[in-house]
Amino acid sequence: MELTYYGRTCVRIRGREATIVHDPYTSIVGPTGRGINGDIVTFSHPDDAPLARVKGRLARDERTPIATSLDDSVVLEGPGEYEVKSILITGIRTYRDAHRGPAARHNTVFTAEIDGMHIVHLGDYAEGFASDQIKELPGADIVLVPVGGALSAEAAEAIISELGPKIVIPMPVVDDAAKANAAIRAFCKEGGLATPPEAQAKLVISISALPEETTTVVIEPRAEGFGGD
Repeated sequence: MELTYYGRTCVRIRGREATIVHDPYTSIVGPTGRGINGDIVTFSHPDDAPLARVKGRLARDERTPIATSLDDSVVLEGPGEYEVKSILITGIRTYRDAHRGPAARHNTVFTAEIDGMHIVHLGDYAEGFASDQIKELPGADIVLVPVGGALSAEAAEAIISELGPKIVIPMPVVDDAAKANAAIRAFCKEGGLATPPEAQAKLVISISALPEETTTVVIEPRAEGFGGD
């Protein structure tokens, strides 16, 4: 399995049977997708900075354009249980902040089994997991967690402790490089790491190579202008 991080919550995961692209906002990958492709596309929440005057189809929120390179992809945008190209995917409703009712800002956490590994993409999760929802995420091997946003480092660490994954990948939801690096440092410090691990270009791993204990992996954002030094 190969995992590439683009920026904010945009991630591409290539497995033997299919490729999943999480949150491929055109504000990150561009209106044509800049070569990004996948069999399955998920949107955890609307794009906060959509490009103006982008042609093509919109996601169900009617504000998030879908990159043209993903025109033939199956798009998943909400809670439910799905099976696409033999990949089982579950979407779980959570929230991006403390608001509820008409002011609620919804988020969908997606979990999928790829190459025998269970991968959880938290999107822009801030809160809202109930105990029965946590039970829907058994045996999480890799968790992608947003940092630098509404989810505090302490709350992020609590979620990680409950899920107990083998690998944790922080996703800075801020574009500024200094703020992104600070968010990663704060997250790592809360997890007991004095210094963040050196960033990798991408993660390539198999189920047999998963570490025994929870390990934080930092991946460089591929899109220009996101994170980095």
